[in-house]
Amino acid sequence: MTSQLEPMPEDWQRALAIVAHPDDLEYGCASAVAAWTDAGRDVSYVLATKGEAGIDTLEPVKSAAVREREQRASAAVVGVASVEFLGHADGVIEYGTALRKDLAAAIRRHRPELVITLNPDDTWNGTYWNTPDHRAVGRAVLDAAGDAGNRWIFPDTEAEPWGGVRWVAVAGSNAPTHAVDVTTSLERGVRSLVEHRAYIEALTTEDPETYARNLIEGFAGETAERFGGRSAVAFRLFPC
Repeated sequence: MTSQLEPMPEDWQRALAIVAHPDDLEYGCASAVAAWTDAGRDVSYVLATKGEAGIDTLEPVKSAAVREREQRASAAVVGVASVEFLGHADGVIEYGTALRKDLAAAIRRHRPELVITLNPDDTWNGTYWNTPDHRAVGRAVLDAAGDAGNRWIFPDTEAEPWGGVRWVAVAGSNAPTHAVDVTTSLERGVRSLVEHRAYIEALTTEDPETYARNLIEGFAGETAERFGGRSAVAFRLFPC
C-alpha cells in the first residue's frame, strides 16, 4: 500500500521560497502558496536567476526582461508581492560558498519560519535527469537554512543572523512526506503557470492554458491518492 502523506505544519506565519528560475514554483507549488496566502500567511520569492537562457528564440537580455515580468505577474496571482532576483547566470549556477552566502543573506533579510525550494536530487522520480541549476540551488538552500543562523558563517551580510527557520520544504521531491490541500486554490495555481506564456509558447505548441491545466491538475490528482483523495501539493519536509 502507498504510504499516506502527513499535512504540512500550520503553526507559522512567514515563508520564503528560493528557486533557480522563473516558472520553477509554478509547476505545482504555487497552488500551495495560494492556499497559504489565503490563510493570511506571508510568502516571498527569491530567484537565483532571471531565466535568461530559457527561451531559445530570445537572446538572454530580452528573455530576462520577459521572464522577470512574467514571474512577477505569476506571483501576484497567488498573493505574493515580494519577488527578488539574485542575478546568478542561468544554466551555470555553481554550488559553493558564494551561492550559500547569497541564500543565507536572503534568509536573514526575510526571516522566515518555513523555507521552500525545489528538488535537489539527481533525478525526477528516478527517471528524468534533473538540471544542474535545480540541483545546485536546492542543495544550497538546505545548507543556507543552517548557515543563516550561525553568526560565524558569512558574518558580513547586511542582515543579522536568523536562526528561526523551523523547516525546509522541498517541492518535487522523489520522496515526499507531507502535503498541502489545494482544493480551493488549484485554479489559481493553474493561472499562475499560464502567466509564463512566452516561456510555454516557446516550449510547446499546446495552448498555454490547456498545457498548464493538464499539468497542475494532473500533479494534484496524483498526490490526492496519498492524501485522502484531496487535490494536494506534496513536499519533503526537513526539520531544522
